[in-house]
Parts: sequence; C-alpha cells; structure tokens
Amino acid sequence: MTLNFTNESRSYDATRHAVRFWGYDGSREVSFFVTEDALRRLDSGAGCDEPGLLSAFSAHRHRVYAAAVRVYARGRKGSYDIRSEDI
Repeated sequence: MTLNFTNESRSYDATRHAVRFWGYDGSREVSFFVTEDALRRLDSGAGCDEPGLLSAFSAHRHRVYAAAVRVYARGRKGSYDIRSEDI
C-alpha cells in the first residue's frame, strides 16, 4: 500500500466539523476528514473558524498525512476520520 497526497486541496466541512482532503492509492481516490479536535491538538492556537482550521491543517500537513497513512492501514472504508487520538 502506497498512499500519496499529490492533491494539496483541502476544504472545511461544517457539517462534520472537519477538514476534508484526499489521498491516492494508485488510481483510487481516498477521502479523509481530520476533526477540529485533532487540528486543535496539533495547534492549540488555531481558531475555531474555517480560516483558522484550514491554516492549522496547512501548518501541520505532514503530521496529518502521517496520521492518514496509519488510519488508512487499518482497513479499507469509504472515507476515513482522523481524530485527536490518531495524531
């Protein structure tokens, strides 16, 4: 399993209170959601609004990607949630 993050796009999903981003396993696109709590764990000064959470994601992108690889390795699902305990 090789998970790549060639698409640096991310967006805030207000209904899930998470930042959504995508990884790729070969040609398969994989959706990830990193929760607000997880982002605040990475950056305690992050604002609770969309710009603050997107900024926290960008500042800690490599740590979020590392957590995504670990969560993805647990098994295939439709989408993956990254919670504070995964960081």
